[in-house]
Amino acid sequence: MEFPVRTEALVVESAGAAFEMTPIVIDELRPDEVLVEMKYSGFCHTDILVQQGVLPGLELPAIPGHEGAGIVRAIGSQVKDKTLRVGDAVLLSFTVCGQCAPCGEQRLTKCVVHPVVNFRATRLGTDNTTSARLARDGRPVRSQFFGQSSFARLSAVHEVCVVKCPYPDDLAVYAPLGCGYQTGAGTVLNVLKPRTYDSIVIFGMGCVGSAALMAAAHLQVRQIVAVDVVERKLALAMELGATDTVNPAGNTAGLAEQIRALTGGGASFCVDTTGVPAVIEQMLDCLAHGGTAASIGAPPGGARIQVDVAAFLYQNKNWVSIIEGDSFPPKFIPELMELHRQGRFPIDKICKVYPIEDLDRAIADMKSGEVIKPVLQFS
Repeated sequence: MEFPVRTEALVVESAGAAFEMTPIVIDELRPDEVLVEMKYSGFCHTDILVQQGVLPGLELPAIPGHEGAGIVRAIGSQVKDKTLRVGDAVLLSFTVCGQCAPCGEQRLTKCVVHPVVNFRATRLGTDNTTSARLARDGRPVRSQFFGQSSFARLSAVHEVCVVKCPYPDDLAVYAPLGCGYQTGAGTVLNVLKPRTYDSIVIFGMGCVGSAALMAAAHLQVRQIVAVDVVERKLALAMELGATDTVNPAGNTAGLAEQIRALTGGGASFCVDTTGVPAVIEQMLDCLAHGGTAASIGAPPGGARIQVDVAAFLYQNKNWVSIIEGDSFPPKFIPELMELHRQGRFPIDKICKVYPIEDLDRAIADMKSGEVIKPVLQFS
């Protein structure tokens, strides 16, 4: 493919502005990049944070999107995966610096500049450049959000993001594996690892919470409690394998006591996907002696919580933060695909495909709970 390449993308021009389909130009493909024609992209709450202009280090205009799936159209000369071919179907995940000690040990989620390189949406390195510009006036547009900016018909993607998909007919179902699904499932499968006799409580039944629930059901955990304020989400949680549900609407203060009673004294494990400080406090309070809580939902900047430190210590509780399910995407994403094909990770039950032109309806359906994971399709 010859450069520069003209294409179009959903661009956010300024904080609070709409997602607008806008002509852009990609001037070149660097040696460590892959040009991907997007076919699908999951839509995530983090993309709304881009629109709101609140992510640290991200300047606008920018192209959001970080759960892309598509077809390889060109490959940089120094891309390390020599099995990658033009025409391959691929899924896209997060990026990392590739230079720090955790990256060298393939502990990619522990990359010391993980938030910087993913939120900044520029190419890796010190020049802080972007791969695209607005066609109408030549202004740079941030175009490697999470290394990919998947809300573009064509995107120059950093090679770290690329995971080959052997099932091109299922790209729509697998697109969210790059972030939401692996975050929830990885928290359970890679970090917490509950046993069959344990109990686990999951706060928030969005995409991430549903993936965590499905992973716990796959492990045949004895008690899986789903917590949400939307009844239709709780009904779906029961279909996905929850043994109990709790709707704390109007009774948030008594939530921990209710869960302790439900779990016979407290939960072995808890997962918070909401990032809401009051929910995190309840999560820590409802843990059993020796239990472990995981925070995987993004809290607002500057958020603080109150903890009874003595009780936390003497009850030997644990609280961990987990990014992207502590996964190594080239290995973990294929594992999740195989679990789905075995019927043990039924992600097709929580996603719905929308034409890219119906973005506003997809967002509205996600906010109302009508759909858990919208997936955008490029025509």
